[in-house]
Amino acid sequence: MQRIVILISGRGSNMEAIVQRCAAEGWPAQVVAVVSNRADAPGLQFAAAHGIATAVVDHKAHAVREAFDAELARTIDAFAPDLVVLAGFMRILGAAFVQRYAGRFLNIHPSLLPAFPGLHTHERALQAGCKAVGATVHFVTPELDHGPIVMQSVVPVRAGDDAAALAARVLATEHVIYPLAVRWFVEGQLEVRDGIVHHKGGASQVLL
Repeated sequence: MQRIVILISGRGSNMEAIVQRCAAEGWPAQVVAVVSNRADAPGLQFAAAHGIATAVVDHKAHAVREAFDAELARTIDAFAPDLVVLAGFMRILGAAFVQRYAGRFLNIHPSLLPAFPGLHTHERALQAGCKAVGATVHFVTPELDHGPIVMQSVVPVRAGDDAAALAARVLATEHVIYPLAVRWFVEGQLEVRDGIVHHKGGASQVLL
């Protein structure tokens, strides 16, 4: 049984989707803990209501990022995870922390990486005149919003779209592709060759 730890900073809607799909589909896995850097993160209540252990590592309680990273790693490691999942965790993590979980550390970003890493992705996509946007599940590497791509969703930009409208439609696809990518990981279906992620069974890695 694979052990999953999910990191959140807010509501954690992707965390909710993963928890629900894991239970409904009978994955060979369990979400054993949800950890947040904010004690008021609404997602902690959802996790607790579903019998999942929760923990808070307040970044404000640590003078430097290295100290926060060390305490966060200690907290995560107490749950002996096979996979660590970022689900709206709004802190930049240091290279040493990322390397600690190399190959078992996933993130989702609301753009078609490598386009528009960082913040304000939808505003930037609109300003660039993009005709399609989307989301990307990828393995985490020390470079922000980079790393081998597991799966992507593609969402067309419609006339009259603003950033909020795009964000809502992209988020709906995140709730599909992120649980699927996590399921592939825990089922041992992912293989990285020369920096490219392949599904061993040949499943499509794009949602159109």
